[in-house]
Amino acid sequence: MNQFISRLVDVSKTFEKGSERITALEKATISISEGEMVGIMGPSGSGKTTLLNLIGTLESPTSGDVFFEESPTKKLSIAERRKLRLDKIGIVFQQLRLIPTLSVVENVELPMALSSKPDNYQRKKALELLESVGLAGKENRKPNKLSVGEQQRVAVARAVANDPALVLADEPTSQLDSASGMMIIDLLDLLRKRLNAAIVISTHDPEISGHLEKVYRLRDGILTA
Repeated sequence: MNQFISRLVDVSKTFEKGSERITALEKATISISEGEMVGIMGPSGSGKTTLLNLIGTLESPTSGDVFFEESPTKKLSIAERRKLRLDKIGIVFQQLRLIPTLSVVENVELPMALSSKPDNYQRKKALELLESVGLAGKENRKPNKLSVGEQQRVAVARAVANDPALVLADEPTSQLDSASGMMIIDLLDLLRKRLNAAIVISTHDPEISGHLEKVYRLRDGILTA
C-alpha cells in the first residue's frame, strides 16, 4: 500500500480584509498518496490556490492540521518549511515565475543550485529534463523567446529538478489550447511514473478530470471527494 505523502485534516483558512473576515477554506480533509495523480476541480475563486498553498506549506492553516509524510508541519520554522519545499515539493505556479534574466537551462538548474548540488550534476540533469519535456536545442534561450506552452514545460522541468515526492500544479493548462493543455497533463503523468511522485493539479477544466485517479471538488471553500 502506498504511503501518504500529504494529509490535511479539518483544515480551515481565513483572511482578514479590512473589517471583513473571509473564509477561503472550511474544514477541508484530503489525503494524497505516493504515485497518485489527484485533481482539485472548481471555478475561479473557489479556494484552489489556497488549498495548494496549504498542501505545499506556503501558507499555514487558521485551524486544523497539515501533515507531510505523516509528520505535522505546524511546528516547522520558516527555514524548515523552505527546506522541505526545496527538497521534496515541486511547484508549478499559475504565473510560472520563470526568471526572465536566466536562460531556460539556468531556470531548471536553480532548485539544484539552491540545494548545493555540484555544478556538473546540475547542468547534466537540467539538460536531460529539458530533453524529456521536448525542449532540447532551446536550453540557451530566454523564457520570453518561447511560446507559453514551452514556458509551461520549462516550469514543469524546474519543478521536478530535485526529484520531489510531491508536485503541485496550479491551473497548469489555463493559458493553453486544449491540445497543448493535454500535453502538459500527459507530461506530468509521465514524470509521476518516473519519479513515483504524487501529483496534485488544480483546474476548472472538466476535460482533465478523466485523466486523474482521484478528483476532489471545491466550491466556496467547501471540499468534497
